[in-house]
Amino acid sequence: MRIGVHVSIAGHIYESLERARALGCNTTQIFSRNPRGWQVSGLASADVEEFRRLKAKYDIAPVVVHIPYLINLATPDDKLYKRSIDAYIEDIKRADLLGAEYFVTHLGSHVGSGEDNGIKRFSDALKTIIRRASPEAMILLENTAGSGDGIGYRFEHLKRIIEDQERPSGIGVCLDTAHTFEAGYDIKSKAGLEETLKSFDKLLGLERIKVVHFNDSLSPFDSHVDRHQHIGKGSIGAEALGRIIRQPALKDAAFIMETPKESDKDDKRNLAIAKKLSKGIK
Repeated sequence: MRIGVHVSIAGHIYESLERARALGCNTTQIFSRNPRGWQVSGLASADVEEFRRLKAKYDIAPVVVHIPYLINLATPDDKLYKRSIDAYIEDIKRADLLGAEYFVTHLGSHVGSGEDNGIKRFSDALKTIIRRASPEAMILLENTAGSGDGIGYRFEHLKRIIEDQERPSGIGVCLDTAHTFEAGYDIKSKAGLEETLKSFDKLLGLERIKVVHFNDSLSPFDSHVDRHQHIGKGSIGAEALGRIIRQPALKDAAFIMETPKESDKDDKRNLAIAKKLSKGIK
């Protein structure tokens, strides 16, 4: 099973794989650049070569690159919309250079223009991006908690976007456990988890789930407030998270944590707990 955490790219980008290896990860997620700024410098060819070498040497796969925070493909602001499309193309090309398998994409905010408009803007932007970039990495749409004017908190939103693409089979999903719970899907109870997965399967097909962001939730059920928590320390709890990570339908997905990093030991501790839960050990 593939279990890992989101790691820093401080220093040379290939050092992220050294960090993942040291923690005991066999999969990982990174930003390919500063996620809170628009400015980006090119990747040095030597760094790209070393990244690919270490990825193969340590058998860290899949490598997941996450979209930067500033990109908003659902915005009604035409200037931001164009800038977001251009930045997205630049970022997914960086993911391809690194040999990343997946590119996780939040769906953004409609900023008061309405969900239907936000979904259409996002879908149209994605079609433009795929035509212009021809990415090798699979784009994964990440479900959201539904805070503010965000889209993507209902599985139906993902379905509409995927079915509108020119090649729907080429788009996957990153299912975030905290977001799913916070959006009002009961994944805490056994029956609720079964019903949630059944609903997802009917709408999209469980085979689309390539990555699971494996997070507990600091926020309560159906709160629409996106706040992650350490594994077993939040509102979902270890018992329910154990059922999720042991789901046969999700056995081929990579489980990657985006849990709080309050100390240097947090990632290692969360990873150890996740590995125990995957084996049914309390």
